[in-house]
Amino acid sequence: MTPRSVKDEELLLTCRGLDMSYGPVQILFSVDFDVVEGEMVALLGTNGAGKSTLLKGICGLVRPTAGEVVFKGEDITKTPADVTARKGISLMPGGKGVFPTLSVEENLRLATWLISDEHERIAEARAEVLDLFPVLEQRRSQMAGDLSGGEQQMLALGMALMTRPELVMIDELSLGLAPTIVAQLLDVVREIHRRGSTIVIVEQSVNVALQLADRAVFMEKGEVRFEGPAAELLDRPDILRAVFIAGAAAHAADTSANGNGSSAKRGRGRRKKQDEDVVVEETPSVRPTIDYDANPVLQCNEVMKRFGGIAAVDHVDLRVQPQEIVGLIGHNGAGKTTLMDCISGFLEIDGGRIWLRGVDITDWPPHLRAIGAMARSFQDAMLYPGLTVFETIAVARERHLASRDMFAAALQLPASFESELAVRVVVEDLIEMMGLSAFKQKLTAELSTGTRRIVDLACILAQEPKILLLDEPSGGVAQKETEALGPLLLRIREHTGCSMLVIEHDMPMVSSICDRLVALELGSVIAEGTPQEVLEHPAVIASYLGTDEAAIQRSGTRGKSGSSRSRSRSRSGAGSRS
Repeated sequence: MTPRSVKDEELLLTCRGLDMSYGPVQILFSVDFDVVEGEMVALLGTNGAGKSTLLKGICGLVRPTAGEVVFKGEDITKTPADVTARKGISLMPGGKGVFPTLSVEENLRLATWLISDEHERIAEARAEVLDLFPVLEQRRSQMAGDLSGGEQQMLALGMALMTRPELVMIDELSLGLAPTIVAQLLDVVREIHRRGSTIVIVEQSVNVALQLADRAVFMEKGEVRFEGPAAELLDRPDILRAVFIAGAAAHAADTSANGNGSSAKRGRGRRKKQDEDVVVEETPSVRPTIDYDANPVLQCNEVMKRFGGIAAVDHVDLRVQPQEIVGLIGHNGAGKTTLMDCISGFLEIDGGRIWLRGVDITDWPPHLRAIGAMARSFQDAMLYPGLTVFETIAVARERHLASRDMFAAALQLPASFESELAVRVVVEDLIEMMGLSAFKQKLTAELSTGTRRIVDLACILAQEPKILLLDEPSGGVAQKETEALGPLLLRIREHTGCSMLVIEHDMPMVSSICDRLVALELGSVIAEGTPQEVLEHPAVIASYLGTDEAAIQRSGTRGKSGSSRSRSRSRSGAGSRS
């Protein structure tokens, strides 16, 4: 499909009938994709749709099994990645795109290895990158691994620009970044485009992508489902829908109707499989009344953590009441994940005390905190790469095995067999609940970032926790899945009675599910209260939210009312007063 019926000579990139596979697993099915010279295209889609795989096929990191890729009139289908880079194609990978043990300067220099003998060109490119990202100039001698998430993303984008490519492909621009950082990166991408670069950008947030691109290509299950003006996507509910978590919402509704509240009950009753393309109407969850006079499930008093002379967490007090959902917000590097690492036992604190369900756990290792019914997710969805989705969730369920006797397991005695059968029932139910049936026997290493997130959440639910620590649960997850994730978390709270501590940059989601928000800056609490109170706090607006509505409203429906615009104006005014 050729955009806007342009002439072939105006096309910079043409893909025709691309099939791509990882081993026996086919990812792309006869994909056609065109890019006109000088335009910016948003490549959108569901989790696991093949967006990143398409970019890798274009730049030569993965070889297509069928079809052709033509760049500037030349067939590059079987061209290695180093050669495509010399021809003017550059890819900024999603997630971790820097060398953490090298300095900023060394990362930039390493990105020019293909043109290492062109000293004048390298100097000009470095000057342009440092002009686009002034903070990198200040951090030139600093290790890339010590940069904040936003600064690492800036460095990764800067590295992609060092060869001054004609086609820049950006994978997951806003992944795990605070709204203010996303707004800065959006401005940089616009500036790169203004200077003449052709850009293909992969984004999970449709709202963010629509602020950049006039044309969008939407993929699902390895095929192109939509190509046309980006604004028209908002009028296509058949395309913009939750593929994974819609099944979870339906399951939760069924469970609520049958009165089955606990995970144990949920595991015994299997519901009929629904067609995954059906959009499910959700019923609102019932929010519990939080008793703030009750003993907290989690309490932190004057918690401190230092790295050298830097206070990453500085005298933080935090309470999470029974059935309460508390959101932790703050810019990248504010200390949110460090605080969660301290709470879950992965970092030893330098001061203060931590209590879990009334017990002092300050000196407990992580596994004892897990036994105490604390469950933790990580930003990178730390799963076993060599296990299938089914096996991974089953391992997460191990703590609830009724029989752990090795002799009984070796001889397949009834006690061991029945224990494993009970685990299988629960795992099967969780896989169906989370819409993961198609990935049941796939290795987790083969899954996309967003799909791994869904598996990670299923693993956490398998543990039947009393308190959930969720570190950016929507990171890398498609927008419609994020919009369905909020109601799902509320239903999990309703049916299990667990409390939650959630780190999240998606403001519509976090404000819709949280009873309270705690905002951090430089390791200290700067605001605490209801979502409305915290999000309207001048210090939070100035340091974290900013005034770019697209960066703030990453999920949710755009353009229904003027409320978002009025919020933007009020934030702008508040920010100026501070």
